[in-house]
Parts: sequence; structure tokens; C-alpha cells
Amino acid sequence: MRIATFNINNINKRLPNLLAWLDDTRPDIVALQELKAKDADFPVEAVEAAGYKAVWQGQKSWNGVALLARGSEPVVTRRSLPGDDDDDQARYIEAAIAGIVVASIYAPNGNPQPGPKFDYKLAWMKRLIAHAAELKAAGVPVVLAGDFNVAPTEIDIYPTRSWDDDALVQPAPRRSFRRLVDQGWTDVVRQVFPDQRIYSFWTYWRGRFSRDHGLLLDHILLSPDLGEGLAGAGVDRDVRGKEGASDHAPVWALIER
Repeated sequence: MRIATFNINNINKRLPNLLAWLDDTRPDIVALQELKAKDADFPVEAVEAAGYKAVWQGQKSWNGVALLARGSEPVVTRRSLPGDDDDDQARYIEAAIAGIVVASIYAPNGNPQPGPKFDYKLAWMKRLIAHAAELKAAGVPVVLAGDFNVAPTEIDIYPTRSWDDDALVQPAPRRSFRRLVDQGWTDVVRQVFPDQRIYSFWTYWRGRFSRDHGLLLDHILLSPDLGEGLAGAGVDRDVRGKEGASDHAPVWALIER
């Protein structure tokens, strides 16, 4: 089973890129983030024509998350992260797919920091940690996949001081991500490539992609039973180099069940 996460950065604008990648790689389950589309504007017909059933939680102009499944139909279990009834940002969707609970996650960016957006980021991650603990305690196979908006360690960002004040690399979000993983989740990229500089995001500025000045912000975490079957992981880096591409590339995991 091939599971992938992809921050598409506007699903309708990048739809040709998405469909080409789906056709090339044929993942079984895909978590998408940053749809930047209202629910009614999700391109369901094109996605279904590509062989996928989908569930999504949209939001006009920003945010938005979705789950795609090939060969099965996702059954939604949650459309928002619990813990704050006033939070109306479309950043989390969870569904049962082929006997697995899968979450598509788009964590807050948190910039500028310090400030309210950074406080929201930390509070949101605290809620994610709490919910992830409940999912893990349930003893069912779980995948947490998405754009966590954290470069967890120094090898997850190219050597530079220019990002030192950015929310993505601050100690507090890094500690939050570590607390999450330390619940017992398998971080697929770091399981397969523990010491390599591997990136999933490159800004559009200053030739960052061609110079490989990237960050690893997109992560797939597996519950222990799925982690035992991890057979491979990686980043489809070439997708970022296509015309009209998202500033993110898909991250994938291969699981034997």
C-alpha cells in the first residue's frame, strides 16, 4: 500500500499537476492540504475520473484538506480537530479507508512570531498531540499525514541563518512535534533516511528549488502496527520542478500489510 501526502497549494490551479502525479505514481491513499477552494469548488469529477473517491473540507481562498482513496471509499470520522469549538479553520479531516484511520493535517504556519498566529500554532499542535494520543490508545491502524509546518531538526532545513526568526524552526514547535512522535509513531522519512537532508518544500523565491534550499515540512506518521510494515519512503522531488507546480512535493510511504 502506497500512502502519500501532498500540499497542493490550490487544487484547481494545480489540478493538471495533481492528475499527472496521480497517474504516474498511483498511490492508494492521498492526503491533500491547502486546497484553497470552497467545498462546492472541489474538482470531484476530475478526481473520480482519475480513479479516486474523495472526502474534503474546503475553505474559501485558504486552508482546506482532503483525502483520496483508490479502490475504496473514505468514510469520514472527523472534519475538524477536537478541543476548540470556535476554531473554524479547515485544517483537519479524518476518515476510515481500507481498515485504516487516516488524517490529513494542515497545521498553522504561525508567522509572524511571536504573536497571536504563533500562539494559535502552538495551541493547535497541543490539540493534535492530545487527539493523536487518543487515536493511538484505540489500538487501530492510524496514519497522520500532512503539512505539519515544522522543520523538526537542523537537518530538515538547508544550512542557513536566514530562517532563524521563522515560526517553522522555532524550539517550541519542534518540541511539540517531538512530543507527538515520541508517543510511539513511526516518522517514515526519518525511519528510512535518519541522517540525510531531505526536503519537501522550496519557496518560489531566489531559485531556492534549483539550489536545493528546502525544508522538510511534510510528514507521514504511522501507528506502531503500520510502522512495522514500512517498506520504503521518499519525496517525489521532480513534481516540484514541473511547470505551474506547488511549492511542496509529495511525500510517500510504502507499507506491507
